[in-house]
Amino acid sequence: MDLLTPTLRERLLANGRCEADHWPVVKFSNPIGAATWLFSELDADGDTLFGLCDLGFGYPELGSASLSEITSVRLPLGLGIERDLHFEATHPLSAYAEAARHCGQITQTSENLARAAAALRHEQARSPP
Repeated sequence: MDLLTPTLRERLLANGRCEADHWPVVKFSNPIGAATWLFSELDADGDTLFGLCDLGFGYPELGSASLSEITSVRLPLGLGIERDLHFEATHPLSAYAEAARHCGQITQTSENLARAAAALRHEQARSPP
């Protein structure tokens, strides 16, 4: 399976062309391990993805990763990194990052994401313009 369809690739590239707190477009995971990635942007080079990266050590972080490197990963039993075909973001990437910081891993739990989004809104309201 290709990790990115042409439609997903174009959405990621479009997000990469402008600065904003984009919503994640794709979720990748290791089917036999703890690694998970939520990507919201793709650079014009067609390889550098930006998003929330969780390698399973308890410290998810925002950063960049190489699509070609992720695609080249070969796991036991002939498996590779997979795209979650059912993933649909419900919040911007910042909310996923804030929730992951509190949980120690990427979470899709609606309560954790809502709490993180509310905390971010509160913080933005307190910040000077």
